[in-house]
Amino acid sequence: MAKLSTLLDQIDAGTVLLPEFQRGYVWNRDQVRGLMRSMYLGHPVGSLLLWETSAEEMAVRGGTTGSGTHLLLLDGQQRVTSLYGVVRGRAPAFFEGDDMAFTGLYFNVDTQVFEFHRPLKMNDNPHWVNVTELFDQGPFHYLSRFSEDPESANLYLGRLNTLRQILDKDFPQEQITGAERTVDEVVDIFNRVNSGGTKLSKGDLALAKLCAQWPEARSTMRASLNHWEESGFNFTLDWLLRNATAVATGRALFTSLEKVTASEFQRALKASVDHVGTFLEAVSGRLGLDHDRVLMSRYSFPVAARLLELNGGRFDDAAHRDRVLYWYVHSALWGRYAGSTETFLQLDYDGIAESGVEGAIRRLSHWRGGNLDVRPDDFGGSTRGSRFYPLLYMLTRVKGARDFGSGLELKAESLGKLSSLQVHHIFPKRVLRDEYERGHVNAIANFCFLTQQTNLEVSDRRPEEYFPEVEERHPGVLASQWIPTDPELWKVENYLDFLAARRELLAQAAQSFLNELATGARPSAEEAPLRPMTVVAGESDDARSVQVREMVGELLRQGYAEPELDAEINDPERGRAIAEAEAFWPDGLQHGMGKPVVLELDPEQADLPRLQELGYEVFTSVDSLLGFVNRLGQEAAGEATVGPGREELEEDFSSGPETADFGRAMLSVYERAKNEADYTASFFLGMISELGPLGTARKLLNSPAVSDGFANLWERGRLDLTVEALVLRSEFAPLFTEEELARARTRLEQFGYRFMDA
Repeated sequence: MAKLSTLLDQIDAGTVLLPEFQRGYVWNRDQVRGLMRSMYLGHPVGSLLLWETSAEEMAVRGGTTGSGTHLLLLDGQQRVTSLYGVVRGRAPAFFEGDDMAFTGLYFNVDTQVFEFHRPLKMNDNPHWVNVTELFDQGPFHYLSRFSEDPESANLYLGRLNTLRQILDKDFPQEQITGAERTVDEVVDIFNRVNSGGTKLSKGDLALAKLCAQWPEARSTMRASLNHWEESGFNFTLDWLLRNATAVATGRALFTSLEKVTASEFQRALKASVDHVGTFLEAVSGRLGLDHDRVLMSRYSFPVAARLLELNGGRFDDAAHRDRVLYWYVHSALWGRYAGSTETFLQLDYDGIAESGVEGAIRRLSHWRGGNLDVRPDDFGGSTRGSRFYPLLYMLTRVKGARDFGSGLELKAESLGKLSSLQVHHIFPKRVLRDEYERGHVNAIANFCFLTQQTNLEVSDRRPEEYFPEVEERHPGVLASQWIPTDPELWKVENYLDFLAARRELLAQAAQSFLNELATGARPSAEEAPLRPMTVVAGESDDARSVQVREMVGELLRQGYAEPELDAEINDPERGRAIAEAEAFWPDGLQHGMGKPVVLELDPEQADLPRLQELGYEVFTSVDSLLGFVNRLGQEAAGEATVGPGREELEEDFSSGPETADFGRAMLSVYERAKNEADYTASFFLGMISELGPLGTARKLLNSPAVSDGFANLWERGRLDLTVEALVLRSEFAPLFTEEELARARTRLEQFGYRFMDA
């Protein structure tokens, strides 16, 4: 047994550390809140497992103080880190993760609930106490706050004292001892005791053993990852380890590292970092793929690293480099490593060993049945998650695409200070959404790149209005962006024909450039490398995009993992795309915990049965995903999961005529949406049944993201049928707070709807 206060002191003293093979901190705010609630109520929170060993024998995080025996935390990292963060107000020395998960926790002395800081709710309410401040100052620091009501003051101070006394709570501890214990044994124990938590990946296991011989391995790798991140490329530890494994062994499996010594791995890691840098320079400077969003297949990099390792760390010449890039683009476009990754990596390592890049191209061509041509239908995808979005950007950068406004080529050398680009919808979404489905509106063939200034100037004008002006000012500029020049195709009613024609032009341009790479035929003498550009996100007027962005922001604030946005999901067995998800969490909502999570708002365009067969947790609306996360939060916090808002429901049924009128108005909104806008809000009707009219309205207004109903009604041009518009009516506004009314007004104005109360 050890008291919590003693354990925290040991962490400060550097005698309790974290083994290097453990992943970082992955808990979210709901889990922290649930742990503190359990501690406050005196509920069991589990025991700790520690390994008693010499710090010199094991790679650790946390900063040792001197030699001798130390305790390495094997089971309990998340709990101990959370408690340390809340009590001390800072992260422990061994911390890796997002400290927002435990920053700003408050306790309500009246209701005895824990919540994270919400200024509008808490700043003027004396019942809310900063928990970290309580541990630092003690309960009597708050005596003056409650002095006006002595009876309540005694009750509140008693509750604060109970909370602070968790420092005296005893934690059961089990210790693994014995100098004969190996890292392999301890890692195996760790995985068994963490069977329901964050397991180590194959890469973690391999790296754990190397860290025992070379303690700086992880920190050295992280330094390289941080360097690339500063340049706009985000890679993972497993990915870098994959590159180092390829260089060290020529094998795809991490288990091949078992026979690699620490010094051999150290050399291979340095070489792999150099090779990745060389290849990134080629990908950025020759192809123009200069930031993370447009970087194609990451799993092609280990093959390129292996090729460079066997070729002395360099390309033979520009033609050899272009041939390698030809293989790279095609391996990305056709999802070479989206299936059985390690199998195909090994095939290509072997091909390179036999005959260099020609071996890799030959295997790729055979796998594709000899077909490496880009066809118009290949540009049929939608959203920036499509494999062909990077190809469009690449063509823009390398083929001299010009800006509609200035007529200049979209290159940093030409544009100077105007070098920030934005994705431009050639046909504005506002003029398409009433006539065409969402997949067509966001088609790749409807995208081009313009400078920010030009994108702002064009705004929502129709092509038939602004194309003639653009072409008159800068002849040939439309053709440089692969825009069909037939004016009939610039009309909204011919939009689908426009898409087909532009796909033809894009496919021709892509095939021409890829042939250029394959043959080494440069249009002119060797040119200077393309300088990186900046692509910035424009302010979206799409309610669904705003909805997803707000949802992601809220989940990040709660400590959940950051998703991939507009992510193409491929079938691991067949290599084909089975979804272009609005958001994708490949490692679960928390890293290494739970199933991969997919948010797919266009389910009719995805293979949902295959996604579910592959074990993905699939959600087809933001509301359903937020509901799932809310249930997770209730479970983590140990809260009752009976129907939320039960008190509001009872209030709604027992209140006066104003509330009854509001209830009828809510049902009328449902009926009108169904009859006038062809939108059946089944989820909305279910909420009214469960929460009552007022409870439903308040829940929707206080949600971090606009609801699915709001997004659907926006697409139909009927924001007048939203709850936001209803609550602003003069007869219903008194039922809501000023904060709720302001939120309703802001949402409506954000999407161009100005409420006018009749």
